[in-house]
Amino acid sequence: MLAIAFLLFLVIKIKLSAFVALLLVSMITAIVAGIPLDQVMPTLIAGMGSTLGSITIIVGLGAILGRMIEVSGGAEALANYFSKLLGVKRTVAAMAIAGFILGIPIFVDVGFIILAPIVLGFAKITKSHPIVYGLPVAVCMLAVHVVVPPHPGPVAAAGILSADVGMLTLLGLILCVPTGLVGFFTAKFIVKRHLAKTGAQLTAAAGSADASTAAPAETATIEAEPIPPEAHDAPNVWLIVSLVIIPIALIMLGTVCATTLSKDSGLLPVTQFLGAPGTALMVALALAFYFLGVRRNWSLGKIGEVMDSALPTAAVVILVTGGGGVFGKVLSESGVGTALADTLNSLGLPIMFAGWLITAALRAAQGSATVAILTAAGLLADAAAGQSDMFRVLLTISIGFGGLGFSHINDSFFWILTRYLGISVGDGLKTWTVITSVAGFSGFVFTYLASLVLL
Repeated sequence: MLAIAFLLFLVIKIKLSAFVALLLVSMITAIVAGIPLDQVMPTLIAGMGSTLGSITIIVGLGAILGRMIEVSGGAEALANYFSKLLGVKRTVAAMAIAGFILGIPIFVDVGFIILAPIVLGFAKITKSHPIVYGLPVAVCMLAVHVVVPPHPGPVAAAGILSADVGMLTLLGLILCVPTGLVGFFTAKFIVKRHLAKTGAQLTAAAGSADASTAAPAETATIEAEPIPPEAHDAPNVWLIVSLVIIPIALIMLGTVCATTLSKDSGLLPVTQFLGAPGTALMVALALAFYFLGVRRNWSLGKIGEVMDSALPTAAVVILVTGGGGVFGKVLSESGVGTALADTLNSLGLPIMFAGWLITAALRAAQGSATVAILTAAGLLADAAAGQSDMFRVLLTISIGFGGLGFSHINDSFFWILTRYLGISVGDGLKTWTVITSVAGFSGFVFTYLASLVLL
């Protein structure tokens, strides 16, 4: 708690760079926690490497794709089209539903990065702050990420608890619907209330948001010179839709084939290559290079300039997210999460509530939802062994919803959201952290009510 409080002080009050603050606090925490001095830097490097290894390619390619769509006028054209088709009031709900569906086969960070230019396009057209669209989309995506296979947390927890994966998928999806609705309406309420308090500052930030914006006002000075969008020659709306759907479809192909094809199938390596997020985004970027650039008579120099203009802000997202991974790694290595879990496990709480509470506490302590889910499942495996199949499925879901809440500064996705949506750490804690916590608890409540009917 002291480490988190010190980090918040450095970022919010001292206005220290989030990346520097995360590394500094991680280093101090590692030393205080008793990690040997010669292992402090290797621990920090391991935390940075494990996080950046999964997001660097995705963030970089996603930012470039978003910049191509934005500069071409595609995001604005798409937002205009669907705003007229659905009405402005329905566009937030439509985006949240899209996020829910896309979140089933796709990792939450990848899905959000792919949708980011569309989220920011809608915000620009409706003259609203990006959090109006971004936070409802994110909470709906995260709800399915922590509960529904094929995501690694629920799949691994099901294996540990011997829960039926098919039933987990069915019940998980059913229970994610009311949980997602709670998250959606909570997000709308929190965002509306927050904008009412700080509307002047946030509206100004929204006015400058574009598809490549990945940093709040204090980091905006490092961005490349803006390249004005060519709204008068905007690309076809369905071309933009295709550029968003194609990488998602490829990732879904890889996910489905991984579970349906035999390990000896010659097609499996091909589908896994095409379904890798980096490959999928590269395919979409290659299509954008031709259809948004070459075919619309952009010079090769201009295309390169547009692509390069996305990199400064992408670097901010990558470094700060990596710093969040470092902090989470140090907290994990210090043993604080394990000690907390052991304490809660010894209290003799009802097993289903204990599963949710232990996971939620671990999530708050070390940041990673997947680590929290796996640890809680391991702690409760013996207690679940003698229970019915349905109980083990519901316990797995309860544990998953524990990983939904309490997303804050030790969670790498927290930094992706705050940077892409252009909000401060304080605003992220007041909005995103509260929204996920309410949604996570509501998910447990719905799971408990389901247990009263099904057990």
